[in-house]
Amino acid sequence: MTAPRTVLVTGATSGIGAEVARQFAAQGLRVYGTTRNPDTVSDPIPGVIYVRLDNADFATAQTCADEVGEVDILINNAGESHAGAFEDTPMDEIERLFAVNVFGPLALTKAVLPGMRARRRGTVVMVGSMLSSFPIAFRSTYAATKSAIKAYAFSLRREVAPYGIRVISVEPGTIATGIGTRRTLHIADDSPYREEFEIVKATTARNETQGISAEDMAEQIVSAALAAHPKPFYARGNRAPVVFFLRRLAPRQMVLDLSSKIHGLAKVRP
Repeated sequence: MTAPRTVLVTGATSGIGAEVARQFAAQGLRVYGTTRNPDTVSDPIPGVIYVRLDNADFATAQTCADEVGEVDILINNAGESHAGAFEDTPMDEIERLFAVNVFGPLALTKAVLPGMRARRRGTVVMVGSMLSSFPIAFRSTYAATKSAIKAYAFSLRREVAPYGIRVISVEPGTIATGIGTRRTLHIADDSPYREEFEIVKATTARNETQGISAEDMAEQIVSAALAAHPKPFYARGNRAPVVFFLRRLAPRQMVLDLSSKIHGLAKVRP
């Protein structure tokens, strides 16, 4: 009998990552889920083996890959949400966020690619955010990290295709996972941006209560990863088919103005 495919899902203890791991396990795949401390997982998912990975500690990427062994599907999901005024965000915090959201996933991808290439099969999924395609004020650093991994996915897709490796970018819209309560915020008490920041913060929180579920988003990720011929890009939530169609047709400034309006900000021309 053929051994089940092995899936490695990062950030598998909550939100989208946990649901992706659960759905893969339910389909009979061998699933490893990452967390910074496997010993403290309080509600393990049946069929999921937990391994250590810290996106900000690049050395753990190779250690994780060595522990798991052959990886057929890598889901780069782990990351950190962030909001704040760019002027109020320290450079070391921007560097840290890029380490967690960009360099960590890249380090893990580099660690599993040699094995995939040697076996001439594999799938890598980069889980981004629709904020990359529809950026808004006070989410600049976060949106930039998600844009970076999307660009890597699109470029890497052709680079590794001759070796049977598929690379996919997936952009979730607003997700109702409670991530807003874990979001890192940077805004000074006396910041000139505070009033509008609070508007965006409030509308984001309201939108997140009405967002799609982690289960729905996970279904998209799992379906894309298992597709015989996956597309380079998938998005779900926030009326994705409609808004991406509008993005192709409308002037860029109009799309930016609409994104701002949805988050409570008035149109302003500099």
